[in-house]
Amino acid sequence: MLYDLNIAWSPSTSAAELERTLRFSSQLGYNVVALNHFLEAPLRSEIVNPLPKFLPQQASTTTSKDASQHRIPTVLHRVTISFSDPAQNQQLPKAAQAFDILAMRPQTEKAFQAACLTVQEASIISLDLTVRLPFYLRPKPCMAAVKRGLRFEICYGRAVGAGADARARANFAGNVAQLVRATRGRGIVVSSEASVPAAATATTAVALRAPADVVNLLAVWGLPADRGREALGVNPRGVVVNEGIKRSGFRGVVNIVGVADQPEGEPPREGGDQTEGTAAATSMKKKDNRKRKNGEREAGEGAEGEGQPMSKRQAKKLRAALRQKEAEEKKSQS
Repeated sequence: MLYDLNIAWSPSTSAAELERTLRFSSQLGYNVVALNHFLEAPLRSEIVNPLPKFLPQQASTTTSKDASQHRIPTVLHRVTISFSDPAQNQQLPKAAQAFDILAMRPQTEKAFQAACLTVQEASIISLDLTVRLPFYLRPKPCMAAVKRGLRFEICYGRAVGAGADARARANFAGNVAQLVRATRGRGIVVSSEASVPAAATATTAVALRAPADVVNLLAVWGLPADRGREALGVNPRGVVVNEGIKRSGFRGVVNIVGVADQPEGEPPREGGDQTEGTAAATSMKKKDNRKRKNGEREAGEGAEGEGQPMSKRQAKKLRAALRQKEAEEKKSQS
């Protein structure tokens, strides 16, 4: 599956244009997309999710050829919070509960260090790579963030869109190369950050690129092809799965909501709903009890060569014969 976790959204976005953009992303091959809502820190005490909801895998036609053109991919809700001071992150838990994915966009070096090392609620560090960053992307904090499970996002829409200038493309190329060196190509998520044409200066849906084009584009700037494919599939999938576990589990414990039904025609297993290990242990225990009841024991000294078990009756006769023999020997000695 292919993921695009950044489709920009604003309150002025029309539903028709948004649906058109989602269908276009589905035609390019993306299975899961995320609508992105930008917020500035500090956040309000009450956080409401204004993003529209879509039913997954909608299809309004009957032919298979037109189904791919009218299908809407799975839509997630994401919020990206821009902050300059780590002290402004008091409402992050509420924001994480209101949206499916929480991303941070630090604007200063202090905020970047906090996002890499201390912030627990975020899963993505998104940087505007088309501008000159006020800090350097050093390997130590970047690798610490990757080990913590955070992902760095590369948004190519602002660099390849119609409104991008030569300076923005130059900054993007330099920042991408710097990020790849700092992370060694690990923990990177590639997104488009394309938006619907609500404003003349906005990055429109034309900025969307097919997955193969994105991989080739990033390979020019230093990201290997295998890492590029991971940035479109494996890494964003890990973000989505981990965020879902955070919201459905408590302290690492996940509830099992159901079990698989038994196929029709298959005979029922012994032991009811016992697991295979428990059923095997129960059968072995029953077998041992049966052996003890029947009086089966290993052969004694008299039957070592035969290797056959001796019954209680045979053992009793053997002991009686030994006692009689001992008594005769004592009588003859006296």
